Amino acid sequence: MQLDDLYRQVIMDHYQHPRNQGELSGDALSVDLRNPSCGDEITLQLLVEDGVVKDVRFRGSGCSISMASASMMTEAVKGMPVEDALKVTKVFRDMMKGEDVDTDELGDLEALQGVSKFPARIKCATLGWQAFEKAVKNEAHEHHDH
Repeated sequence: MQLDDLYRQVIMDHYQHPRNQGELSGDALSVDLRNPSCGDEITLQLLVEDGVVKDVRFRGSGCSISMASASMMTEAVKGMPVEDALKVTKVFRDMMKGEDVDTDELGDLEALQGVSKFPARIKCATLGWQAFEKAVKNEAHEHHDH
């Protein structure tokens, strides 16, 4: 099996069987984002306790790349300190820009590397990650307001 086929299978598995889909109850951070160029939408909910992503859920609609990437992102950041999750987010975004990154840190996320060759799809792949960054920044902002 070629690597491209394996990557396609990973993406389709996450698209057809998304991880961490649904809603969190209680005091979760929530962010809604849209990709106006193609209509992808995501609502991301995040539960952060003591600087760690305790839980994360998403709901959305869109292409296979945006929904698979959101699913993969939730698996990647769940249980991780926010600071480390933001580092993974940066590596992922750099990979999407076509930069040379250490993909060992990314695990299955490396399957999305081929998207960087299709500029129109990069926004699809990064939508969930942008929602995560926005939620974390909102959470940090809320704590500084108190």
